[in-house]
Amino acid sequence: MEYILRIIPQMGLGAWESLKIFVVVITLSLPLGMLMALGRVSGFAFVKKIIATYVWVLRGSPLMLQMLFVYFALPSVGILFEDFTAAIIAFVLNYAAYFCEIFRSGFQAIPKGQYEAAHALGMNYAQTLRRIVLPQVLRIVLPPISNETITLVKDTSLVYILAMNDLMRTTRNLVQRDFSVVPFVVAALFYLGATLLLTIFFNRLEKHFSKSSM
Repeated sequence: MEYILRIIPQMGLGAWESLKIFVVVITLSLPLGMLMALGRVSGFAFVKKIIATYVWVLRGSPLMLQMLFVYFALPSVGILFEDFTAAIIAFVLNYAAYFCEIFRSGFQAIPKGQYEAAHALGMNYAQTLRRIVLPQVLRIVLPPISNETITLVKDTSLVYILAMNDLMRTTRNLVQRDFSVVPFVVAALFYLGATLLLTIFFNRLEKHFSKSSM
């Protein structure tokens, strides 16, 4: 127990680094994914093809490979990023592709008749989205967004390959230094705690939306 109390502050710093990555990525990738989804369901064929290709490439290649490309390949053509920035760019581009498909499925689940009815009532496209479509879409996509968000918590451990002092790298350093597997257990508890909090949060959101739809 004394050893755990001694390593908690150092592991807490690593967890804080992982938390910063999570917050920035989810804040940027969710709206970007929604915007791309709107492009995919729009009437502009060229835009739809570009976004579809983007989603295919980003979802069809490993996130780790994308991180390595941003961090190691881009500098070869003069585009340099710091560790944190490179990680954020790779994560946001990757997760935006997944959120795009999630939101697209939500938009396509709304009957076209609702758009037509809103237009008949004099609403423009923006008003239709805000007042009628988005509330329903959010209720539909909440479960898959919850799953992706929890996956993101665990995927933040991939920044380990960029030599960032996140929770996983801090854990590995402690294990190598102290010849103990206890840091692994503590790290697992950090991740489990984070996923538990997110699960509770999304469960409450789903209950809220289910009540508001009654």
